[in-house]
Amino acid sequence: MGQGERIKAKEKRKMTKRGRYEDISNPGLEAGDSPHHPRLEDISNPGLEAGDSLTHTDEAGRARMVDVGSKPDQIRFAKAEGFISLQKETVELIRNNLMKKGDVLTVAEIAGIQAAKKTSDLIPLCHPLLLNQVTVRAHLLEGKVEVTAEVRCTGPTGVEMEALTAVTIALLTVYDMCKAVDKTMTISGIFLLNKTKHDLP
Repeated sequence: MGQGERIKAKEKRKMTKRGRYEDISNPGLEAGDSPHHPRLEDISNPGLEAGDSLTHTDEAGRARMVDVGSKPDQIRFAKAEGFISLQKETVELIRNNLMKKGDVLTVAEIAGIQAAKKTSDLIPLCHPLLLNQVTVRAHLLEGKVEVTAEVRCTGPTGVEMEALTAVTIALLTVYDMCKAVDKTMTISGIFLLNKTKHDLP
């Protein structure tokens, strides 16, 4: 095969590859787009609207702390939950308070409260907030522990990160206190259940 024939064969392969993309019936793709990497503006996200942007980045894309100085104080509330799966024997040890490290559920609840108060130290762009109340509850269920956290404050920004941090650290505390007897534990389902704000009376 001569050099000219090799060039023609190469161009034919390129055209065939482009043709595969063009023949795909997908309104989110145009000629030349890859089916595995649609253009960013074609991705449908109901949580974002045109003109929305991330608040923790500046115009150049650098991380920044949001200025909340002009926002009024409001009554803020957030509730989160999460779970850690355990072996049946581990659940019984916790239920009967037979863990060598102590009362698992009580220690986990206290750890969650401490974590909520330290959220701005753990997550760089969170604002330090004066929390009015943190309530963490750890409950034994069949094959797992459920942790819920409720956080309240009066301030210019929400407390969802405090609630999520409280749940996460409480679950990690359960893991730490039980890891000697249970190698199958899995943390899952950490989720923000509710977030509200109300004007001051």
